[in-house]
Amino acid sequence: MARKHSRHDRNFDAPDDGDETEAPPPPPCWLCGRPTGQTVVWHHPVPKSRGGRDVVPMHPICQQTLIANFTNSELQRYGLDVEGLLLNPAVRKFVDWVANKDPDFTAPITKKKR
Repeated sequence: MARKHSRHDRNFDAPDDGDETEAPPPPPCWLCGRPTGQTVVWHHPVPKSRGGRDVVPMHPICQQTLIANFTNSELQRYGLDVEGLLLNPAVRKFVDWVANKDPDFTAPITKKKR
């Protein structure tokens, strides 16, 4: 039997439960710990190319920083150990710098050093 409305139909209104509950708070960023903003990137701490399946919420700028500072092999070695990543001086400097920024803050990131 065909659906009456598509799951992606913009004109379809979900049934109203009558409760005006607040939306849950945004998940904290896996790297910097700040609440995530409008854009949440679901990052694979262990790259998919290396067998990673787990995902963690991150700011786009935090994900770009990881990609710029680590290779896939290095990320595979660290796995879900965020403390190990924070021992890198460049990542620690970034996290300290971004700590007081708005959750939706974005800036250009330096290119990967090869």
